[in-house]
Amino acid sequence: MAVALTKENFAKSIESGVALVDFWAPWCGPCKMQLPIVEELAAEMEGQATIAKINVDEEPELASQFGVMSIPTLILFKDGQPVDKMVGLQSKESLKTKIQNQ
Repeated sequence: MAVALTKENFAKSIESGVALVDFWAPWCGPCKMQLPIVEELAAEMEGQATIAKINVDEEPELASQFGVMSIPTLILFKDGQPVDKMVGLQSKESLKTKIQNQ
């Protein structure tokens, strides 16, 4: 299951290894389509990568820190540093490939 991140646990959750973070909101239609994909990916990639989500309504500081202007936005981190940013609905296959290429 994707980990729900807040500003309190964000840095610790992404500091080592590969992490994919989904910035979303409950009122966003494309986000509702993205979330099940992110959850499936979390199950498949367990132990290989951290798959997480951030509700931008609850964590606006994190959204602005990473320049999230539209959602869903997925950011791939490697050892705490952003390495890739994808805006809009992403397929599970493309996300999995990006994670495995890190």
